Amino acid sequence: MWSQVYDPFGSMAASTLVAAIPIVVLLGGIGLFKIKAHVAALLGLLTSLAVAILGFGMPAQMAGMAAAYGAAYGLLPIGWIILNVIFLYQLTKEKGEFEILKDSIAGITRDRRLQLVLVAFSFGAFFEGAAGFGTPVAVTGAMLIGLGFAPLAASGLSLIANTAPVAFGALGTPLVALAAVTGLDLLQLSAMVGRQLPLFSVIVPFWLIWAFCGFRGMVEVWPALLVAGIAFAVPQFLVSNYHGPWLVDVVAAIVSMSLLALFLRAWHPQRLWLGTGRDGTAAENEVQDHPTPEAGAVVRAWLPWVILSICVFLWGLPQVKAALDGVSLISLPVSGLHQLVQKVPPVVAAAEVEKAVYNLNWLSATGSGILIAAVIAGFAMGYSPAGLIRMYGRTLWLVRYSLLTIACMLALGYVTRYSGTDATLGLAFAATGWLYPVFGTLLGWLGVALTGSDTSSNVLFGGLQKVTSQQLGLNPVLMAAANSSGGVMGKMIDAQSIVVASTATRWYGHEGDILRYVFFHSIALAVLIGLLVLGQAYLWPLTLLVPGG
Repeated sequence: MWSQVYDPFGSMAASTLVAAIPIVVLLGGIGLFKIKAHVAALLGLLTSLAVAILGFGMPAQMAGMAAAYGAAYGLLPIGWIILNVIFLYQLTKEKGEFEILKDSIAGITRDRRLQLVLVAFSFGAFFEGAAGFGTPVAVTGAMLIGLGFAPLAASGLSLIANTAPVAFGALGTPLVALAAVTGLDLLQLSAMVGRQLPLFSVIVPFWLIWAFCGFRGMVEVWPALLVAGIAFAVPQFLVSNYHGPWLVDVVAAIVSMSLLALFLRAWHPQRLWLGTGRDGTAAENEVQDHPTPEAGAVVRAWLPWVILSICVFLWGLPQVKAALDGVSLISLPVSGLHQLVQKVPPVVAAAEVEKAVYNLNWLSATGSGILIAAVIAGFAMGYSPAGLIRMYGRTLWLVRYSLLTIACMLALGYVTRYSGTDATLGLAFAATGWLYPVFGTLLGWLGVALTGSDTSSNVLFGGLQKVTSQQLGLNPVLMAAANSSGGVMGKMIDAQSIVVASTATRWYGHEGDILRYVFFHSIALAVLIGLLVLGQAYLWPLTLLVPGG
């Protein structure tokens, strides 16, 4: 048994600086030095191993097994999702179905701003609610490229749009995990997050279009943005407060898509934004008339994505997942790591042994549902078995570096988790006194930026949020929920999501450009959530939104 040490240098400032080195290497390599993502990820992993072993005293074998555990998790389920979503996209593109899909969306509105909200925000939220784990960015990024958006815009805007739904993603998994690690009531946590994020669900469509085309372009379509945001925010509040976290995003996304599509049948902006640039002017190949496809062709074009939505939703249902796990799940305790690492106070209230069990859920994994959807759709589009195999091989070659990158990034994340360096960073945030509601929210942001997952961030820092809030006299439900709400804004800058976006848009090697594009938006929105939480902690009437406030 090895107990984590959070201040190995006898100075929290020095220990925090050392703990941050792997993150600086990874993000600095991608964002500042423009190193290719898989090289930067490998350098970050090697740095994290050096810091864990030499700086924090973690046994070398444990550190190596933590890296292997993280890499395996990176390939399944994360990489498995990306591979199969891109496979489906390639199938539809090869048969020309994506062109028809593009024309059908243009039939709803030719305005690029409204296409962006419909696809990236409303449609993407459905995939976040049903599957999470990178699925919405992969799907919407590919769709925006098909609609003619530039790779940088398609990647960055998909990431910005995939924020407000994240806390309730994958049928409420982040909050279920948060309740499990904190012992707090799940429904109270769901209600609390549902009193924080709806405001940002209204803001995000406006923010998204502002990032795309500037303030003037945003103002021109404000009625549609308000409809999309409110149609999402109201169901998000009602379902999270009066039902629970499981179906929040699915219901809100369906309502938002439906009402926005209906609204756009009756309302049109005075000036159509036909181009994908910031001035709204369109290149010659963008202003071509989009023929109205026949109804049968539209149905065929949407069929693969309908099949995908159904399969992803089914695979996300706890009953289906449990049934599939019953016949396929293989649980593998990680030798040399499982129950050999101990978290200690003040990160947790009492010493706690860390588990390390790799669940090889090859059938119940979301990516498997996507693969089945792709195969069914492939046969429906007229592919032969040999044609599907050939296309799968081409897709595998296409995403090879992305899979390597994600494996290295998750390996880095698991090394920081089991070595305790992430907790050292968290303790630095926890030492901020009455400003802790702001910095505690940013702690959730940091957790997602490190791990790529709101679920993982909640598991990582949920206990610390509870313990610290109790020490400071704050409501633990408020701060645990703030960890999840703040975390959603870290989703757009985590390296895993950026690689998913670059892969979906076929812009691999430009991850640094994407990171620079979204970084300001990420930190600005996270700070705004932190200020809201600060108000909920101390200012009447915002304190009334907190259970027991």
